[in-house]
Amino acid sequence: MDLAFVWFILLAVLWTGYFVLEGFDFGVGVLLKPLAKNEKERRVMINTIGPVWDGNEVWLLTAGGATFAAFPEWYATMFSGFYLPLLVILLALILRGVAFEYRHKRSDGNWQRNWERCIIIGSFVPALLWGVAFANLVQGVPIGADRNFTGSVLDLLSPYTLLGGLLTLGVFVTHGAVFLSLKTLGDLRHRARTFAVRTGLVTAVIAVAFIVWTAVAYSSTVWTWIVGGIVAVAFLAGLAAVARGREGWAFLFDSVAIAAFVAMLFVTLFPNVMVSSLNPEWNLTIANASATPYTLQIMSIAALVMTPVVIAYQAWTYWVFQRRLGTQHMPATDH
Repeated sequence: MDLAFVWFILLAVLWTGYFVLEGFDFGVGVLLKPLAKNEKERRVMINTIGPVWDGNEVWLLTAGGATFAAFPEWYATMFSGFYLPLLVILLALILRGVAFEYRHKRSDGNWQRNWERCIIIGSFVPALLWGVAFANLVQGVPIGADRNFTGSVLDLLSPYTLLGGLLTLGVFVTHGAVFLSLKTLGDLRHRARTFAVRTGLVTAVIAVAFIVWTAVAYSSTVWTWIVGGIVAVAFLAGLAAVARGREGWAFLFDSVAIAAFVAMLFVTLFPNVMVSSLNPEWNLTIANASATPYTLQIMSIAALVMTPVVIAYQAWTYWVFQRRLGTQHMPATDH
């Protein structure tokens, strides 16, 4: 099998890992104000993702690095064309990381509330913009014959791409609420479960609209319909499970829906990696955007050695911090 094709699939797997894992902690961050009734509950919510959020970001670093090494032409065109939104995402992630570290440094209420706002903003912005970015890959952007992006940031905003942003935002918020219902106790758990159902129903409508729009306007294969159907069925199964109090199954179905969503985008793209809205002959494809066979061979060897180690370590982390948390586990102060 051609290694460039293998790495196209592996990139889909890496983005799936990132969206499944970072997706729920984006959702938890966005829900800090809407879901928590007091400062202790906000601390519970932050502590559910405290041990894992930075490890989840490793998937983003790996996906970005793998794109650079396996598909340098794709990386160069995408990161130059999407420079401003990707910079905004990066700044939001930095702000979010700093807020996690600094929030508990002082017991002053205003200090903590200001850093909590930073967590919300730092979670909301990437959750929205990742959907906009990936929708642009499917819709197409102005790429010239020299494989350079020739448009402006306004070319990245359209009804379709904004709908993609709303979809990822809704999915991540629902995923975060399901995660909180899985990881918390008492009233917070029940509120998270109810919130997951409510936001999930709205998100399901957005998801159906996005799937149909993608399949009708931008796909030339029946697989988009098939995988899109899996997205919808898995997501609705997750909502049914969380409504019945089966949070573990709900989280699993949500994860399957996110994986199928990423698969749908990559299936729709194939054999392209970026679509030119100016001329189909100027599309970036798996073949013309990939690195040399030798580079792909070295990358494959490194991935075979290191990926199991990373997955094992992250799985161990989740196992160690699997206990549910409640306000009774929070001390009187952060000190």
